[in-house]
Amino acid sequence: MPESTPLAGRSALVTGASRGIGAATARLLAAAGARVALVARNEIALRALANDIGASAVVLPCDLTEIAATQRAAADAITALGDAPDILISNAGIFELAPLAEMPVDVFERTMQTNLVAPFVLLRAFLPRMRERGSGHVVTIGSIADRMVFPENGAYSAAKYGARAMHEVLRAETRGAGVRATLVSPGPVNTPLWDDVLSQGAARQLPTREIMLDPAAVADAVLYVTTRDAAVNIDELRLSHA
Repeated sequence: MPESTPLAGRSALVTGASRGIGAATARLLAAAGARVALVARNEIALRALANDIGASAVVLPCDLTEIAATQRAAADAITALGDAPDILISNAGIFELAPLAEMPVDVFERTMQTNLVAPFVLLRAFLPRMRERGSGHVVTIGSIADRMVFPENGAYSAAKYGARAMHEVLRAETRGAGVRATLVSPGPVNTPLWDDVLSQGAARQLPTREIMLDPAAVADAVLYVTTRDAAVNIDELRLSHA
């Protein structure tokens, strides 16, 4: 296998692929030889990315806040890829700040659906096939918020703590089964996720874009963990700006 295409013959599904970490990851995995299924709500952005990537990209528009739609996307991915993806990357996320006493219930629910429930739904759809064939890699994009909290971050942090717990349970349940599980948790990343938040309330002690990681750094971490020898599992990889 050429060194430049370590993922040749393998497939990946990336959620939140229309922008930021997801788009950067999809591009890098495709460049490494993988066939990539792109999942996000913004079909126009997905198709533009797919055009850039080429024939190895599959576009699967989906609103991950809807369980039935997420299940359909999983079924469509199996059909398009011929099986469950070799690599599942749960990256899609919603990030909205408000004090718990003021946070609208629908915002909290939407955050949980996108950041925690959707990754479970996809995992539930693909994991039995991964276990049956004895191979697969589930990569969860976590956050510094999965181990640190700050005021007004009750929804996002709760979802990320939950995602970390789900990853740890998955790792315990799949050890020795040929299925790998990795949590990649970066500090703040310079993506459009911050656009609305940084434009609000200057009183918040939030990082500036100058000290945020580039999405390409997270994508590179994902490529690293997914291209290790099959006998090696990287349980957790945490990234921060130098």
